[in-house]
Amino acid sequence: MASPETAVPAITGIRLAGVIRESIVDGPGIRFVVFTQGCPHHCPGCHNPATHDPDGGYDSDIGNLVAAFQKNPMLKGITLSGGDPFAQAPACAELARRIHALGKDVVTFTGYTFERLLAGATAENGWRELLEETDILIDGPFLLAEKTLSLPFRGSRNQRMLHVPASLAQGVAVEVAE
Repeated sequence: MASPETAVPAITGIRLAGVIRESIVDGPGIRFVVFTQGCPHHCPGCHNPATHDPDGGYDSDIGNLVAAFQKNPMLKGITLSGGDPFAQAPACAELARRIHALGKDVVTFTGYTFERLLAGATAENGWRELLEETDILIDGPFLLAEKTLSLPFRGSRNQRMLHVPASLAQGVAVEVAE
């Protein structure tokens, strides 16, 4: 146990572009969707280009998001979208941890691939921590040339829907059976 002098303060804030309190298009079931602010990918044709600037959006409190989530008993879980949640991985992991404590699931969207996240994970960037708090990962950049409306929860054919606990256990990407 860390002493008071070395304890890491709890993360309470997160930078957002917006929130949708009920969605059926951002993962399975009825979802509470958090659009994080900041994205390094700048994919041509992105449907959320206003989320790219990390200085845009507004500051929010993780506790307030959890309280808003708890107001709807019909929610299956939370979806972390963006922007890119991995640009704020420690804050997103904290939010996901609190949602898991409520017995709900977590879907995370990212422009990174699962393999890139594993290879680039450090204690400082918190990528592994967020992966460990994610149930389903939609990974890969949006590619305009591969745009599709036929795949659930994905915008382009290169993007995958991964079962993260199995992927982490096996050390390779394990796709969700559809």
